[in-house]
Amino acid sequence: VQLQASGGGLVQPGGSLTLSCATGRIYSSSVIGWFRQAPGKEREFVALIRRSSGTTFYADSVKDRFIISRDNTENTVYLRMNSLKPGDTAVYSCAKGSTFTSSASAYKYWGQGTLVTVSS
Repeated sequence: VQLQASGGGLVQPGGSLTLSCATGRIYSSSVIGWFRQAPGKEREFVALIRRSSGTTFYADSVKDRFIISRDNTENTVYLRMNSLKPGDTAVYSCAKGSTFTSSASAYKYWGQGTLVTVSS
């Protein structure tokens, strides 16, 4: 399993950005999670989605601002980030697991990260 995250960049506060995670062919029961790590901070959970049902779950810090979705025909998971804040600056990574959980330790496969910088 190889995951490829892309779409990071520099955006102004209040702006929007969409990240993509190319997952390749994976089991329908798979769960894809987005995590982020800011400089000098621990990695934290952002959002997750189950490939088959589209069921989602968000961290409180991004709920109502971020939207996770999937396109199963394209084997891609998206993270639409709205109303971005400087505190959202981090390296964002996608990961694949089989359990519907926000715990990073449950995700076996990880892609490389993509940097999101929110600054004026």
